[in-house]
Amino acid sequence: PAGRCSSRGSLCMRPPPAPGQILSCARWAVRGQDGLAAAGPGCRQRAALGTLPLSLRLALAGCDSGFGQQAARHLDSMGFKVFASVLDLESAGAKELRQSCSPGLTLLQMDLTKPEDIRKAQQLVQPQTARLWGLVNNAGFDDTIADAELSPLCKFRTCMDVNFFGTLELTKALLPLLRSSRGRIVTISSPAGDMPYPCLAAYGTSKAALTLLMDTFRSELEPWGVKVSVILPGYFKTGKSHSPTSQKEQLLASLPADLLQAYGEEYIHEINKQFVKFMKIANEDLSLVVNSIADALISVSPAARYYPGRGMRLMYFIHHYLPSVIRDLFLKAFFINQKLPRALQPKPQNGLKQE
Repeated sequence: PAGRCSSRGSLCMRPPPAPGQILSCARWAVRGQDGLAAAGPGCRQRAALGTLPLSLRLALAGCDSGFGQQAARHLDSMGFKVFASVLDLESAGAKELRQSCSPGLTLLQMDLTKPEDIRKAQQLVQPQTARLWGLVNNAGFDDTIADAELSPLCKFRTCMDVNFFGTLELTKALLPLLRSSRGRIVTISSPAGDMPYPCLAAYGTSKAALTLLMDTFRSELEPWGVKVSVILPGYFKTGKSHSPTSQKEQLLASLPADLLQAYGEEYIHEINKQFVKFMKIANEDLSLVVNSIADALISVSPAARYYPGRGMRLMYFIHHYLPSVIRDLFLKAFFINQKLPRALQPKPQNGLKQE
């Protein structure tokens, strides 16, 4: 489609459609006094919220930075009543939301690994809204870039606690409100949950479980009128990345001596170097993901899956239609290509030092 969507202002920055014109973007929508109405006859998607008040309630998890923070600002600017969760109410991200959003946005302190935080958030949201229109699951965790064998078990558990169990518990807590409104569940997952990205085993495993869970919810909640979408973004700079150098040093310090000897320090250094290089080409414009979130919340027929990001559709074409060996080569060329571990490297012969 010509033109592109923007995360600022209304959902799509294109001009209104001409009579009979079919839009290929999410929708062209305007804010009305009583609700959100699709503009122009023949628009592909009539406004899902046209007969409902614009100040619909939305709960967004993980708004400290990145997708969640920008989505909270964008949806607040559209007139939604947003409950945005952050880890720390005094963090820089929380302060930024207070300054840039309307008084209608409510900040909630919530750590998804703490059931008591989820209960408190539920108790704060429930009295203020009998029906919750949407839940956006955005909170996520990953701080290990390494082979599965090199990744400590505690990292797998932490990824599962935040990315899967925490999201599951929050979704279940708010489902009665979402069923009452026949609302929406939108979840940020990752292509690493569908494909074996090198050195992302802990993160990818948790996202694979999360994606399957949401696909299951989508099927089971269909009779209730609740629509469930999963967003699988490409690589974006979300401001949440930990320092690769500190991650590397922590990993080296945690490895057993025999495992470190088998792989070699140089192997881990090389992975770190490639990851830092890859980070430099990440997309800083988050509007593609923010617009996917907005479309999943307000579209009459939201997609089951969204793939915002450069090259994602090509990646999924290769994944589904070409041999796995081609997919694996493509992932290594695109992301991280591990060198041979020290124990697998050719040994010098005849006492000669190998160059």
